[in-house]
Amino acid sequence: MKSIDHTTTNLRRAIALCCLMTGGFALPAAGRSAQQQCGTANGLVLVGYQGWFRCPGDGSPANAWSHWSKGSPTPDTMAIDLYPDTSGLDSKSRCKLPTVAIWGQPAYVFSSFAKQTVETHFAWMQQYGIDGALAQRFINSIPGLKREGDTVLQNIRSSAEDHERRFAVEYDLSGAHLDTVFAQLQEDWNYLNQSGFISSKAYLHINGRPVIGMWGFGFGDGHHVGDPELALKIIRWFQEQGAAVLGGTPGGWGSLSADSTHDPRWAAVYAALDVVQPWTVGRYNSLEAADRWRTSHLLPDLALTMNNRQLYMPVIFPGFSWHNLKPESPANQIPRLGGEFFWREAYNARTAGACMVKIAMFDEVNEGTAILKAVSRRSDAPTPGYWLTLDADGKQLPSDWYLQLSAQIKKMFDGETEPSKTLPLKPDK
Repeated sequence: MKSIDHTTTNLRRAIALCCLMTGGFALPAAGRSAQQQCGTANGLVLVGYQGWFRCPGDGSPANAWSHWSKGSPTPDTMAIDLYPDTSGLDSKSRCKLPTVAIWGQPAYVFSSFAKQTVETHFAWMQQYGIDGALAQRFINSIPGLKREGDTVLQNIRSSAEDHERRFAVEYDLSGAHLDTVFAQLQEDWNYLNQSGFISSKAYLHINGRPVIGMWGFGFGDGHHVGDPELALKIIRWFQEQGAAVLGGTPGGWGSLSADSTHDPRWAAVYAALDVVQPWTVGRYNSLEAADRWRTSHLLPDLALTMNNRQLYMPVIFPGFSWHNLKPESPANQIPRLGGEFFWREAYNARTAGACMVKIAMFDEVNEGTAILKAVSRRSDAPTPGYWLTLDADGKQLPSDWYLQLSAQIKKMFDGETEPSKTLPLKPDK
């Protein structure tokens, strides 16, 4: 693959930033950047939703543990770090963990297959003002999901309808086979339409068009869709079906650098997207690094999308830890800092000019990015084993702390509150 030289990369950034400052997008006073015009997407706060947890006895056809552990759960085989608070879940949602206990009592996790679980999660979204979810649909898992009757997606649809939230399908193209992925996507889109998902009153539309997410375009790692001609073909086909294509791109998409392929042909692919959603998880790890990201990525990215007449959806995450999944990685790898890290990202995105945002993720306890209710204290998590709890950084926080902060993020993006670097809440305990 031919690399683009850094002179060209820097020139693209400079031209985009010039457009922001001169081409009808004058910077407002008080140091805030031009506000992108999002239409019906203005103020939108979405979460990524994995929905992939299964356990024996939950009614799923495999009747087995999935994504909680590598095999049968033991302290040595767990595949999650963040320990969820299941106390508010229906008994049909909960799965008892073997070999561990909490103060001598059973320890539980949850099944995403149970309708009650998804209903509760969407009830929380409604309670805390989150607009809805991007349901992750892994391209190589579609046959298995269909064998399950697409129960989780069915439950997402009904729960979104019940709680007046929105949902959209976001395909994860990790591991996609380049010779079959286009046909797979075409077939599945037709299936989603025929099954009534896209026509649901809860299905997310942006400016009159149903949204379809494509995560995994242009990463330079060889594990995603790396052929620009194929990617452009996919985008154009979905747009011909009347959809708005939301592209999950590398963080370095705008400069064709870092985690993005350097092939200059990808500039046209990225420019063809209706909504650009760069992946940021793990790209910075401190407040100072998040601030640098605002300057190096958020501002020029926004300028470029505005010049391309696209929408821009930054991704923010509360922290990161996948020690149980990858033991060679440190525990609590990117600390949450009691919510300061999460809030700073949201503040930076809003003041840079973004009018909508994606939170990664709602239920991703494997990588420790989940914002759902989590256990507050390590003493209330199972023993033995490593578990990440909300007191990991020395702060005593309620189990719904990151849902509370998400509610404040929604208010900031809706314009109900003025952006401030200061964390807007103090914990009750």
